[in-house]
Amino acid sequence: MAYIEFRNIDKFYGENHVLKNVNLNIEKGQFVTLLGPSGCGKSTLLRCLSGLEEISSGQIIMDGKDITGLEPKDRNIGMVFQHYSLFPNMTVEENIAFGLKMKKKPQDEIDSKVKEVMEMVELTGKEKAYPVSLSGGQQQRVALARSIVQQPKVLLLDEPLSAIDAKLRKALQQSIREVHKKLGLTSIFVTHDQDEAMVMSDTIHLFHDGKIEQSSDPIGMYTAPVSKFAATFIGNYNILSEEQFAAVTGKRVTAPEGIAIRPETLQFVDGETDEEYCFTGTIVDNTPKGNVLQYRVRVNGIILKVDVLFRSKTLFQNGNKVKLAVADHNCIRL
Repeated sequence: MAYIEFRNIDKFYGENHVLKNVNLNIEKGQFVTLLGPSGCGKSTLLRCLSGLEEISSGQIIMDGKDITGLEPKDRNIGMVFQHYSLFPNMTVEENIAFGLKMKKKPQDEIDSKVKEVMEMVELTGKEKAYPVSLSGGQQQRVALARSIVQQPKVLLLDEPLSAIDAKLRKALQQSIREVHKKLGLTSIFVTHDQDEAMVMSDTIHLFHDGKIEQSSDPIGMYTAPVSKFAATFIGNYNILSEEQFAAVTGKRVTAPEGIAIRPETLQFVDGETDEEYCFTGTIVDNTPKGNVLQYRVRVNGIILKVDVLFRSKTLFQNGNKVKLAVADHNCIRL
């Protein structure tokens, strides 16, 4: 039996059907990400698990117990939001200790636990600081510490990093993963950022219009999309119709939803190649993206994205004629 089970979950807001018969199992100790665009239902499912929202129908099981009708305070679930919701008139250590004090824990236990989690989230030395004096990243660490200090059965993170700059975001991603592993938590993370999901997750559940479109580990999610939506949301695929694929390669395949080709699987080649599909095109433009150079290549009127590492032998000018090849197994029928 899974540690958390969502069974036939439906959620309505008036006439708006937000969650549509969602069935989802989560194993103990996993770091799971609910990924998808705004309005797809991922945050609503998280709030239903926490008890902040009531489901319209269905059942939620956690650790073998039906928690569908329990109050939030009785579920032993920690939650970290996008907005830190810290008490401005309390110091860092007072914010972290607040929940333990409400539970009337002994002061020596509170002091010990607060000290431990502050070290864990790298806030030692900020005990007496007030939230107004902290950076956004530090405030988010306080919010994380406040949740984990109560040793919840499950940690829920609802887009906690979306308001933080890119460099700090990467550091906090690492911190959250380390805390997750150290405490052996079952963590459920909500984001609309595919890169964040790929970096942090054991398992990704991709949501679309109130349903789970695909569930997989990050590698499977990226390399084997099951639908056009999955291919357009994960990665940066070229999506071609059957007719476009035939125009590019000169060969027909059957794929009613189209053919997905990752930009990095298209190769510039000289001379002969063993790949199933080989064709010529013209460089339209190029865009540097870190250590990757992304070309746009026109082939029989169709634009393809082609990603290569910066190397002198693959540096082309706009207007250059090029030869491209791709293997059949990298042409994913959707």
